[in-house]
Parts: sequence; C-alpha cells; structure tokens
Amino acid sequence: MTVDAQRMPRRVDGVDAARGLALIGMFVAHVSPAVATPEVAELIAIADERPRLLFALTAGIGLGLMTGGARPMIADRSELRRQIAVRAVILIALGMLIWVTLDPLVFIILDVYGVAFLVLLPLLFLPPRGALALGIGLLAVSPALAELGARTDFVAAVRLTPLKFLSDWVVGGAYPVVVWVAVMLIGLAMARMDLQSPRVVGYTALAGTAAASVFLPLAAQLPAPELVSEAGWSVPLRASLEALGNVGVGALVVAAMLTLTALARPAVRRVASTALSPIIAMGGMPLSIYTIHLVVIALAIREEDGVATDDSWPLLVGLVVGSMVFAWLWRRYLGRGPLERLLRWASGRDRTDPVAAAPRRDA
Repeated sequence: MTVDAQRMPRRVDGVDAARGLALIGMFVAHVSPAVATPEVAELIAIADERPRLLFALTAGIGLGLMTGGARPMIADRSELRRQIAVRAVILIALGMLIWVTLDPLVFIILDVYGVAFLVLLPLLFLPPRGALALGIGLLAVSPALAELGARTDFVAAVRLTPLKFLSDWVVGGAYPVVVWVAVMLIGLAMARMDLQSPRVVGYTALAGTAAASVFLPLAAQLPAPELVSEAGWSVPLRASLEALGNVGVGALVVAAMLTLTALARPAVRRVASTALSPIIAMGGMPLSIYTIHLVVIALAIREEDGVATDDSWPLLVGLVVGSMVFAWLWRRYLGRGPLERLLRWASGRDRTDPVAAAPRRDA
C-alpha cells in the first residue's frame, strides 16, 4: 500500500474505552433481571438504547480511522472498499449463522452491522462537514420513519415469513440500518475532524451535552410507546427525539474517554489509562467479545415458570468481569483479538498493510 497507509492513526484508546462501555451496557440490557425497586429499574433502563447507539457511533469512528482519519487516504480507495465489503459480508454471514444455530434471546447486531457497512461504502470519503450534516439530518428523521415502517401491515406480513430478518434490517428490529447509517456517519465525521484535537473534542462534548439536554427532556414529555394504543404522531416523534438525545450522550462519552486517555495531564492520563485498560481491551476486540457473549447467553437459556429466560445477576457479573479479564490478558500477550485477526486475514488487509505486524495499528 502507498504512503497513505502510514498516515493511518493507531488505535485510539479513548474510542476503544467508549466501545468497551457500550459492550458492558449491552450486557446489562441483555441479561440483567427485573428488579422491584423503581430507581434501580430506571438505572438499568439506561442500557436499553444508549449502548447500541454508542456502539454505532464508535463503529463510524472506526471506519473513519481505518480510512485515514483526519487525512483520508487518496490512493488504493477501491482496494480498501473491497476489504470493507468482504468484512461486511462475513459479518452478515456470522450474524445469520448465530441466529440459526444459537438463537439467543436477544437481537443480534452483526448482520445489521455488515449491511450498514455496505451502505456506507460510497459515503466513506465525504467531506467531514457533509458527512456530519447528512448524519444529523438522517438521524432526525430515520428513527421516526423506522417506527412508522415497523407498524405497517406489509412489515408485519414479512415478519411472519422466513425473510423476517429483511424487515429487521430495514425498519423492524432493534437495530434498523436506516438509523445505524445515520449514527455511523456522525462517527465518521468525528474521525475526519481529528480526534486528537482538543478543540474538536471540546466541541464534541458541548454538542453532545446540548443534544442530550434538549432532546431527551422533550422526548420524556411524550407518552411512552407502550402507552399509545394506536400509531400516532407521538411515537415516531419520540423515537427521533430519543435517538438524537442518546447519540448526544454517546458523543459526550467518547469526548470524556478521549479527554481522560489522551488530552488530560500526564498523571491523569496514566491513572485513567491504567484503570480503564480492561475496558479499552474489550473495546479493542468488539467482534470477539460480542460473539463470545452471544454464545454464553445462548448456553445460559433456561425456563422459569414456563418462560425461557437468560436473565441472571451472576451471569451479568460473569460476562463483565470475564470479558475484561479475557480481553486484557489476550491483548497483553497476543495483541489483536481472535476474531479480529480472522476478519483481517479474510479481508486481505494483512497482505496490503505495511504495518500489519503491529497489533494495535489497525482501526
């Protein structure tokens, strides 16, 4: 590959830390038991939406870093797009394989992740402001459109067929592509604007705080979807407002992690990087950690009062602690995650990247 490849930034610990937090949030959403205390229930409910949007945001940042960060690649763009397309197809196949063989009691993210990558291929090298404007514009309308589409008779009919995964990809699932692409475009724009710049990180924190402070309170004034008997305007409006606010929370988390691990004073950076190192390690191998957690929760399915469940506090603690320990040890002694290695090899990146031998140089 040309000299452009050598400009590609190393893994960014702050982004990996944010991605690791998103994974932990998903664990909470997937297996935390119901609780009787309303305050604890509200705390756990934070994990219902924000982790997956934070994950999508960091996925967009990862694509931006992979394609050159603030100095996007000029040469070999077609080869890079081919590599990303191969990764996308593998992710789709892996997601479908897990769905067919394990059928865990959660929505699976991998196939939708792959579809979103394919949709983003022609948009990878948009100017930063263009990508940001397009992402925000789509995010303002796509959750509402997905909510409206999910309530149509056509989607309901599709969901009764073996092709129900197609409706889940587009509008009907917990991870509709039309929403994910918007969020990933915002992440892509963040990477293009240079995440090493204190000014960019500061603006990101301000924008995220403003979005969360404005849109989430507005959404809270509307009735919850389960309280609305018919498909009215409040449900799609609430979906868009919540998405805008929750992506704002995600942007604030990314900015905070970048500040702690890269922009704070050296003493603070050392302490934060050490304390966050297990979470950073998790975020550095998201495919491996996410896939392993699906296998674990599929094996943990049991029946209680005639209802299948995988909820368990011991399982939640085991997933969080076990993932941290596994990721930290693997990263320390073996480098890149196991499935990340396979994905990189299968896409041909090891054969074209002159720094492939350095385990932390791939975004």
